[in-house]
Amino acid sequence: MAHQDETDTTLAERQARRAALAPGAQVGIDEAMVHRVVHSFYGRIREDALLGPIFNGAIGDRWDTHLANMVDFWSSVVLMTGRYAGRPMQAHLKLDHNRREQGMPRLDQPHFDRWLALFRATVAEICPPDAAALFVARAEKIAQSFVLGIRFNRGEMPDWLGPARSEPVKD
Repeated sequence: MAHQDETDTTLAERQARRAALAPGAQVGIDEAMVHRVVHSFYGRIREDALLGPIFNGAIGDRWDTHLANMVDFWSSVVLMTGRYAGRPMQAHLKLDHNRREQGMPRLDQPHFDRWLALFRATVAEICPPDAAALFVARAEKIAQSFVLGIRFNRGEMPDWLGPARSEPVKD
């Protein structure tokens, strides 16, 4: 049996159905709110003592492009628009690698903790409580994923995995 999306006759029909099912739509998030959140959040990032130099150094004069990509990213996350087609993990792995090569501190938990603090403050100011909660829940998962991905890429294992073993555990 074909998936529902495959039997629709138009892209507009698929998009309308996804929009109705999107978790963000159910808590009042719309494209205008996503735009406000992204632009306000990155305004804070650019001015932040810890994150500003990292982001400004990585993005340079391409902020307009980055903001448009981040609006597409968050629209895809909370509204299921499917507009974002980037590879955010790869971008963060490259940034971490470049920082190591330049003798700078690597990306790690304190960076993502600060990112989350700024994000929480932004959505608390802009969004109704249910919408803010959804944004924060997704941001926390994204931050955790980035931290784990960066650490795995370095060959670091989280404590909860236990020590690496070369032979199977015997019963």
